[in-house]
Amino acid sequence: MPLILDNIDLETERELLRTLGSSYRLDAAIGYFNLRGWKLLAEAVDALPERSEGPKARILVGIHEAPSEEMRRLARMRQPEPIDNRTAARLKGDTVAEFRNQLQIGLPTDGDETALRALLRQIEAGDVQVRVHTAHRLHAKLYLCHREDTAAPRVGYVGSSNLTVAGLREQGELNVDVVDGDATEKLARWFEDRWNDPFTVDAMPELAESLHESWASEEQLDPFLVYLKMAYHLSKEAREGLIEYGLPASMQDELLDFQAAAVKIAARIVMQKGGAMIGDVVGLGKTLVGTAVARLLQEEQSFETLVVCPKNLVEMWESYLHEYEVRGKVESLSMVHKNLPDARRYRLVIIDEAHNLRSDKRRDHGVLRSYIADNDSRAAVDCDTLQQGTR
Repeated sequence: MPLILDNIDLETERELLRTLGSSYRLDAAIGYFNLRGWKLLAEAVDALPERSEGPKARILVGIHEAPSEEMRRLARMRQPEPIDNRTAARLKGDTVAEFRNQLQIGLPTDGDETALRALLRQIEAGDVQVRVHTAHRLHAKLYLCHREDTAAPRVGYVGSSNLTVAGLREQGELNVDVVDGDATEKLARWFEDRWNDPFTVDAMPELAESLHESWASEEQLDPFLVYLKMAYHLSKEAREGLIEYGLPASMQDELLDFQAAAVKIAARIVMQKGGAMIGDVVGLGKTLVGTAVARLLQEEQSFETLVVCPKNLVEMWESYLHEYEVRGKVESLSMVHKNLPDARRYRLVIIDEAHNLRSDKRRDHGVLRSYIADNDSRAAVDCDTLQQGTR
């Protein structure tokens, strides 16, 4: 009777490692290869004996179609595209890109780093070979251990476990061991046919390059490159804002270049994050920038604007809204506790000199916070950084 390996009563990992302990080579055909999952097998592969012919492990990664893509293709009554060299190269590129994406997900651990460095070393030493089978969609799960044992020269494990930590150890699976000589010989021929298929392509150079360029590499990155990558990601909102948004036609000639950039960036952050802070020293036109944001979101989203400001700035803000035809209302900060609870909904709230509201114990702070939350309003706050830093 075969062993039932379901990761509940018996773990696939444990049985596979036990068999590898008396083997000289591993052949694996899997639909999905999680590079971090290699940590389960790295030491066992290192421990396999050195042989003059071939690698210690051959990993055949299949091309599979996501269920949603398969459903769309079948709905369009399309057959899978025929395979030629160009298609095979593209499919291999997709698989390598998936490997790269894996290295960018999640927090690296010491265990992950050790395993990935081992994989890179084994690939470069020729101990591990990785190929991608592109001739057709392949979602097989086969682990075949070759042994110097005339009674049982091969032991196979067939079922549902991909080469991942979850598949070999954690989640419920269904695998069986295959020890019958005739059956394992047929499995070996099946593997060889696909390993040597003309449309099975070598992925080792690209995989090794991906590992060399990742956080798992033993080569220390130039700190300046790390700085540039951080700057690139931190500036994502700014770059996308500059591309996505234009300026209100009525205000294009009024804004200096740095103000125009601030308007586009702030508008995107307001829409994506729900609020933005416009902070600068006195005299650089934050009021004009805030007005332009209001006008832009009025044109793009049909927003109406509520401006909350100190009493002495009410007249100025009313003149700005009037001059640039911004639909909205100006409310004195000293009156918000009386007027805001019953005020109608404004989609954008601009708070001028918001540094005055640093303390959440202020009455107007609580009223404004409740109004914005209750009305699901976006907020743009105007702070004088010089004043904020000295008070």
